[in-house]
Formats: sequence, structure tokens, C-alpha cells
Amino acid sequence: MRVISGEYGGRTLKSLKGTTTRPTTDKVKEAVFHIIGPYFDGGTVLDLYSGSGSLGIEAVSRGMSTAYLVDKNGEAISVIDENIRMTKEESKFVVWRKTDHQALAELKRTDKKLDLVLLDPPYAHEELNSILQKLIDFDLLNESALIVCETDKRVSIDFGDESLELYKEKVYGASKITFFEWVNK
Repeated sequence: MRVISGEYGGRTLKSLKGTTTRPTTDKVKEAVFHIIGPYFDGGTVLDLYSGSGSLGIEAVSRGMSTAYLVDKNGEAISVIDENIRMTKEESKFVVWRKTDHQALAELKRTDKKLDLVLLDPPYAHEELNSILQKLIDFDLLNESALIVCETDKRVSIDFGDESLELYKEKVYGASKITFFEWVNK
């Protein structure tokens, strides 16, 4: 696993041992960033089920200013910290060992607004509709924020709020990537 492009492009990233996480493959990561825009001019990204931090680090490498990398697993946090040290720009990253709901509540308290949200929950623990609703209820999204959800290809995200517009869906092997844009209707 590596950083695909940008400032840290080509650098190797560590991943967790075992089967508790499913790192996004380089192929899928490259496709995601090609679709949402290969490079950014600042902004804040939330990588809510961070695992190794790969997606959030990729976003910063491509121009995001700040990344919140969240995972509830202590081993994952150690790997994230190690991968962030590789960037030599630790100040661009905030790492939290929290559950998804705890992290969203903390972001609400800090009045942070997000430009990009990366949701790649463990397949067995998908509760994306609840997380999407909290992003809206807690007013965490900047205008035109993008939300990228990675799920098993059989999972359908049936989110009924019109303020999130389905932008695109793509299937890559066993994974489906669903893209939403915040339109605040």
C-alpha cells in the first residue's frame, strides 16, 4: 500500500496485520480520487473509519489542509501515527481514538466544517444512514462537501434526505463506492 499521488506520492504506508481491517486497494483509491478531483486547494477531510490512515493521508498529499483520522482500534491508531510520521507534516493531521458517533459529536463541539468525508466502515458494522444523518444534523458539512462511502457491492445506501445528492456509484470487485454531494436544499 502506498500514497498514489501528490506531495507524498510513492511513499509506502503500513497497514494493520490480520483481517480486522480491509484496506482500500491502491486501484480503488486512485479511482476514487480521480472521480472526486485529483487535487485539492485546501479544505478539511474526515476519514472516519481510518484503519491505516491511507485515504486521509492521500487527501492531504493531494492538497487538503487538514485531516481528521478516526478509528476506535488502538492498533490502528498506532499504525496511523506511524504513517503520519512518514509525511513529516504531523501538524496537518488530527488523530482520534473514538467511535464514529463520538468523533462526530467532538467535531460538532469544535465547530469544524468538512469539505470531504471518507466513510469506509468495516462491512459487518455498516450504519451509514445514521452517520450521514448526523453529518447533516450536526451541521458539519461545508457548501458542496463530498462524501465517499465504500461498502460491500451488495449494500445499498437508501438515504432519504434530499440535501445529499447521489453523485455517482461505481463497483470495483467486491466493493462499491457511492459518492454524495451536499446540496443543502
